[in-house]
Amino acid sequence: MIEVRPIAGDDELQAAMALRHDVFVVEQRVPLEEEYDGRDAEAEHLVAVRDGAVVGTCRLLREGDLLRLGRMAVAREARRQGVASRLLEEAERAARDAGTRGITLHAQVDALPLYEQAGYTAYGERFLDAGIEHLAMDKPLAAADA
Repeated sequence: MIEVRPIAGDDELQAAMALRHDVFVVEQRVPLEEEYDGRDAEAEHLVAVRDGAVVGTCRLLREGDLLRLGRMAVAREARRQGVASRLLEEAERAARDAGTRGITLHAQVDALPLYEQAGYTAYGERFLDAGIEHLAMDKPLAAADA
């Protein structure tokens, strides 16, 4: 069983950061200076935990009346098991609890179907971030959704 929730302590934060390092820096070859942008201390971090191990993570940053979702990473052995979808659901709950009007993100183009299935809409032109093609997406949270 996988539990998805905000991090519980420094050990889980370190595990989430290690997972991000494995996925972005090692697998996707994102430069260290681009992965570690200095904003983790101000973010809310969510984790997906299975048998005490962090198998998924993302972070949420408040930007005015929006939350920016980023740094979504799922361990290779936990992919295609609904972990990312569950993290998106928890992020939406957190956004509603925070009283924001929506969530915005920059999706890797390969992950567009995941976000579209969760109700996100792409906008603008494709762009490169850390050498990977991305597209901006958002999901408004109407008052009726609360």
